[in-house]
This record gives sequence, structure tokens and C-alpha cells, in this order.
Amino acid sequence: MKTTATMFEAKTNLSALVKKAQAGETIIITSGREKTPVAKLSAIERRKPKRLGVCYNPKFKLPADFFEPDLDGEE
Repeated sequence: MKTTATMFEAKTNLSALVKKAQAGETIIITSGREKTPVAKLSAIERRKPKRLGVCYNPKFKLPADFFEPDLDGEE
């Protein structure tokens, strides 16, 4: 997917355009009244999804009594 932005839009929305590039989009930056393409913004590497530790381990299971109160009185 390609997104086009003028030089002004690129300056104003640079962080959002970089996030789009990291997600795999190509950003074409244009200049002048004719909106002539002058630059292309693309990611060096595609952003990898963040891993959330145990949440991504399919073998991890909470013990059945995990949410039960501690009746031993230990803290």
C-alpha cells in the first residue's frame, strides 16, 4: 500500500508516517504545486510484534487455584 504526503504533511505528521512505514507501507513525499514525488519513506526492517512473555507461551497454564485466597495466612 502506498501513502502520499506533501512536504508540509510529512513535517507535521512524521511520527505517524514512520509508524505506517514500519507497518509495511511505502510513503511517497511530494513537493511543489504539481506535487512532484521527491522522496520515498520506507522501513529498514518491518516492526516485529511485541512479545508479552508468558502470554505467548502456548504451554503455560495458570494453576487451578491461582485466584483462590491464601488460607495459610502467609503473605
